[in-house]
Amino acid sequence: MSPDPDLDLDLEAAAASVHVEAAVRALRPDFTVLVIAADGLPAGPSDPWSREQLAEAAATAEGLGDVTAEPHIAAWRAAYGAFGAKPGRTRNSAEALIRRAPAGLPEVSLLVDVYNAVSVAHRLPVGGEDLAAYAGAPRLVRATGDEPFDTVAGGAPAVEHPEPGEVIWRDDLGATCRRWNHRQCVRTRITEKSTSALFLLERLDPMPLDALHAAADDLLARLRERAPELRAVSRLV
Repeated sequence: MSPDPDLDLDLEAAAASVHVEAAVRALRPDFTVLVIAADGLPAGPSDPWSREQLAEAAATAEGLGDVTAEPHIAAWRAAYGAFGAKPGRTRNSAEALIRRAPAGLPEVSLLVDVYNAVSVAHRLPVGGEDLAAYAGAPRLVRATGDEPFDTVAGGAPAVEHPEPGEVIWRDDLGATCRRWNHRQCVRTRITEKSTSALFLLERLDPMPLDALHAAADDLLARLRERAPELRAVSRLV
């Protein structure tokens, strides 16, 4: 993949390039990620349609009670603990969203709203990255601690580095998501102008693979409501 936004993206190659390092497999042999590389996506800010997606997803979390009792959320908390993160303080993206649902899910942009809605409705972490901003293959690794992670601190651009051994998504330029699926970098995040993306739907036992595929089908169906001609390639890793 290339950071050139004018490049005609090869979705087959983009999906095929995603891989998981053996050290992460050793940590959680049950980990599976369903990758969707897509182009021709609906861009733009949050709108009434995307807000409805969020509201309907938030309603599925009403009366949920103890979020950590959800089996898939509990599995992710255990995975975080395995590489040294404190799951009570550093939450996986699905748990963080579900906890926010009673007060209303955050509106970010049309695309982000849609994949966040799918994350909450299906109780699994879903990441979205701008394909045009990637440099090299997306891979899930145990960090060395040298990888740059561009973020914002105190309202100003900043660069952090992951802890050695932390599970991160990265490309050739640095970390793109810290603590597995906790926090994305600025460089590859989806914006209101993004029309190509890499979606990462991540599962652990005991979530069945059928449930993972159902979440992916749901995401694509929602996106095709607004962009019937979008192109997408899916791959199970």
